Amino acid sequence: MNILISFLSSMIMLSTPTLIAALGIVFSERAGIVNIGTEGMMLMGALAGVIGSMVTGSVWLGVLIAMFVAMLFSAIFAFFTVVVKADQTVIGTGMNILASGLTITVNRWVFGASTSPPKIDVFGKAAIPLLSDIPVLGPVLFNQPLPVYIAFLLVPVAWFVMFRTNTGLKLRAVGENPRACDTVGINVARTRFMSILYSGLMAGFAGSFVSMGQMSFFTENMIAGGGFMALAAVVFGNYTPAGVMGAALVFGASNALKFQLQALSTGIPSQFLVMLPYIITILALCGLIRRSNKPASSAIPYVKE
Repeated sequence: MNILISFLSSMIMLSTPTLIAALGIVFSERAGIVNIGTEGMMLMGALAGVIGSMVTGSVWLGVLIAMFVAMLFSAIFAFFTVVVKADQTVIGTGMNILASGLTITVNRWVFGASTSPPKIDVFGKAAIPLLSDIPVLGPVLFNQPLPVYIAFLLVPVAWFVMFRTNTGLKLRAVGENPRACDTVGINVARTRFMSILYSGLMAGFAGSFVSMGQMSFFTENMIAGGGFMALAAVVFGNYTPAGVMGAALVFGASNALKFQLQALSTGIPSQFLVMLPYIITILALCGLIRRSNKPASSAIPYVKE
């Protein structure tokens, strides 16, 4: 029973960064922007959060700084893809490479060659009274860090904004037929630009949780494909917040399974266990990518006539 509780609790926590980032990506995707640069934005947020928490002494101020830095970084991506109308995949890939090099440089400049991690304020468990005492479900669902609760509460909020508000309707319309939207007076460029900024904001939040929730320090390239996994979760979840949550839980379960198998000393090669989450991601996408309901103008720059 303890193994099951540990597995489920780890699944929830490990799915949180994917869920947070994917809830940002789903808005930019719906506007017709494929945010390949999410990996780099998460990486920027992870480092900015640690530095912010160290300087201010507050984990929440660290999170706000991480979100702000990642949003600024996403503005570069937005400028080139929306204003310059450059290829989204090429720019996103370039942004990831830039973030990797930039975070390595800044990390070594701030922390030097120190082998001991800096003392920072990090997220601890926030048990909900009474609910956390429920057998099995209590420690799994109601004894998690605060960002975990926030992430899952954002799912219905994102659904409501996307499908029950004029803002969400305009966003989805821009992703389906930007020319028609432009004709009726909707500012396509502004809508897409703002969706990317929001995606960057959420990526910063996700990255800061990796460095200050799952861990308590920053390591070079620590996101390790988490941004691409969030992109996969959006496709797997059919571009809906609820679907994204389900996909994030599947990917979180694969990561939790990796750690459980390592702890149990099953004899399975460690290299295979490291590959496991990515193998499951690929297998999950293979049968779904053709059936995904992606926006008609996805990854297509809009050129106003």
